[in-house]
Amino acid sequence: MKQDYKNQSTRSLVIGGLSGGSGKSVATVGLIAALRKKGVVVPFKKGPDYIDAGWMGKAAGHPCYNLDPYLMDTDTLQTSFYSHAAVADFAIIEGNRGIFDGVDPDGSFSTAELTLALDLPVLLVVNCSKTTRTVAAMVLGCRGLEPRLRIAGVILNQIATPRHETVIRQAVEKYTGVPVLGIVPRMKTDIFPMRHLGVTPHQESTTADEAVAKLAELAKQNFDLEKIISCMQLLPRTPEPEPSTRNLKPTTRIGVLRDAAFQFYYQENLEALEQGGAELVMLNALEEKELPDDLHALYIGGGFPETSARRLAENKKFRRSVRRAADNGLPIYAECGGLIFLGRSIVLDGHEYPMTGVFPVIFSMGGKPQAHGYSIVSVQQKNPFYPIGTRIKGHEFRYSIVDDWDGKAEELALKVERGTGFCEQRDGLMFNNVLALYTHVLAPGSPEWAAGMIKAARKYKKYSRR
Repeated sequence: MKQDYKNQSTRSLVIGGLSGGSGKSVATVGLIAALRKKGVVVPFKKGPDYIDAGWMGKAAGHPCYNLDPYLMDTDTLQTSFYSHAAVADFAIIEGNRGIFDGVDPDGSFSTAELTLALDLPVLLVVNCSKTTRTVAAMVLGCRGLEPRLRIAGVILNQIATPRHETVIRQAVEKYTGVPVLGIVPRMKTDIFPMRHLGVTPHQESTTADEAVAKLAELAKQNFDLEKIISCMQLLPRTPEPEPSTRNLKPTTRIGVLRDAAFQFYYQENLEALEQGGAELVMLNALEEKELPDDLHALYIGGGFPETSARRLAENKKFRRSVRRAADNGLPIYAECGGLIFLGRSIVLDGHEYPMTGVFPVIFSMGGKPQAHGYSIVSVQQKNPFYPIGTRIKGHEFRYSIVDDWDGKAEELALKVERGTGFCEQRDGLMFNNVLALYTHVLAPGSPEWAAGMIKAARKYKKYSRR
């Protein structure tokens, strides 16, 4: 008899792996897509992450949220998880890197630490390529390193043949007592579309629907879905949320460039702006003719402007409208890819593509990451969004290189305590009411960000009415 899980208590687990590239994303997206047919799935990604989170949201048909014990304290992390999971039948969290990998030898801020903070079981994905009985030793090692971790089951990835599966399954269950709850067969081609920087964001993929459908079928055929569901943690029932205290009628209008070029937005950031009283206006920088006249602020997130450089450059009228808005004092907050868009140009394969020209910076792209990891910045210069003295935890991930800029590092708004920044351990270019930086922030961990955006938008709205 088919079990109906809808409108029951939320069930949850974490999907972890032994390393990056272990197959967590394939297993997670497949499981989410299969569970979607049984109830509402709210996905979570152990951050910082945009691309995997995008694919998880695509599979769930519901926005994905980020949980990061480095960027969020434990109370904030738990509040975010339980409040967003409350509407779900299934709350699925994908870890990152190896399950014990953190920022130090003790595994601080790792997926294991997140799992323990939420008291959830783990479904462990193991890459079984060119190995058999040793997989049992890997699972034993994970259990022995952290006895408090509840490893509820194992997914075997890169299974070559039925015999390969049988030997590993018997070894794991004999020596560890942990059940094997599914396999991912070895495939000749990647299910996720790939390119030089890794997985292609689903927004840029023409085969995203096909990929998700294929993974759903893979999970249906190869995972023991009922046993996976049975090992999930039943979350405590949360009380009905209090009525929203935000204004029923938004008080400001904030534009958000969201398209194939600019796609790196945390759902929490967008919701924080809405909860602060903003109406969000989604804009496509590749197709819009110009910015609307009735905006009170503009948010430009990260992404891959380099893959859409030609189209961005060709949309001259829109680029000019952004420059004109900056000249007229519109508050603009830009992160990473948004910073590039506000520069003079980007050079790719010897061709220079003009951008908005708000800042006199020429960018190019490197063959390896120029900055990658968590960051900490402190605000040292007056700016439209953050009070001086504010200390912000964030993260960086960029391949772009600053080829030409004649500014002075000491004039940048932020001092980088951890990370790379724009140059000379500084970040945050400023012009009028524009702040552009390489550092990404997650709103629940940096509440000053949304408050600053709303304050700047309201101030501009009041000023523009004069």
